[in-house]
Amino acid sequence: MVSEPLRDTSESGSIELVERIRSIPWLVWVVAGFGLVWVSTRLSGEIQFPSEVLGISTTIPLADWTNSAISWMTTEFDAIFDAITRFILRRILVPTEKFLIGIPWQVFLAVVGVLGWFSTRSKLTTLTLVLLMAMIGSFGYWELAMITLAIIIAAVFLSLLIGLPLGILAAQSQRFDAVLRPILDGMQTMPAFVYLLPAMFFFGLGKVPAVIATIVYAVPPLIRLTTLGIKGVSPAAIEAAESYGATRWQILRDVEMPLALPAIMAGINQTTMMALAMVVIAALVGAGGLGLEVLLALNRPDTGRGATAGLSIVALAIIIDRITQGFARRYEESIK
Repeated sequence: MVSEPLRDTSESGSIELVERIRSIPWLVWVVAGFGLVWVSTRLSGEIQFPSEVLGISTTIPLADWTNSAISWMTTEFDAIFDAITRFILRRILVPTEKFLIGIPWQVFLAVVGVLGWFSTRSKLTTLTLVLLMAMIGSFGYWELAMITLAIIIAAVFLSLLIGLPLGILAAQSQRFDAVLRPILDGMQTMPAFVYLLPAMFFFGLGKVPAVIATIVYAVPPLIRLTTLGIKGVSPAAIEAAESYGATRWQILRDVEMPLALPAIMAGINQTTMMALAMVVIAALVGAGGLGLEVLLALNRPDTGRGATAGLSIVALAIIIDRITQGFARRYEESIK
């Protein structure tokens, strides 16, 4: 009879203590944590992270492991990397570059005008896009712009081949999405220069490592927005398709993909813009094009040369952005 009230009193006291701890503002905990760190530092007299603790080394030789792994992969998979290089160079880059350079400038301006009109339905926007393309030619950078555009087209095309299946798979599998998400976070936050090192070791110098590095840098938005678009499809539309006996593949092809296309188009737009952002960085490994002009202007230094090349890159970005966004907007309006 006596022990029960004592137990109740102790339990109520512990509950009150927990509630009081929870009521303490988070800022107090932060200040207390910094205070503990400061006190421990003053007592130990060491500010730097220790290289040894109780005779055990705390240094992680990640750089050595990475270099060893890259050396091993370069040796063991050299034939595969050569095959990828030949495929990208001979089947995608060179034909695209020759095709773009071979188009007369009048025809190219007309194509830009037609695409601008059908995507935006705005005379002012269409005229602006044509004038921006003509401005690049007036700077004397027409051929360099075509080389840059070929690299972007190759990178975006390969990003579609990689990003769309991964985005669809992530939308269908929560486990795969959970595994893929931190990888995409790392790809988007890693400095772009870091991508050039393994690409250069695996594929040498030239346009192919530039395309590979651009893909790694630019594909995450496409994967994320593809996953988001498919997950955002109304369950009622999927249930209606299932009630008519549609298979899983038919639902994906005829229901989910068409309804998710605006989000996918936004992903393609973001991927293209990020590919353009890699133009100057990719010039460090021999990509050429407008990025090389900016790089040469930095080395001289030549402000005028850098300004004209930079404006040409901006003009290309505006043209591609307005056309892709216009088509995505028109398709979304047609769905509604």
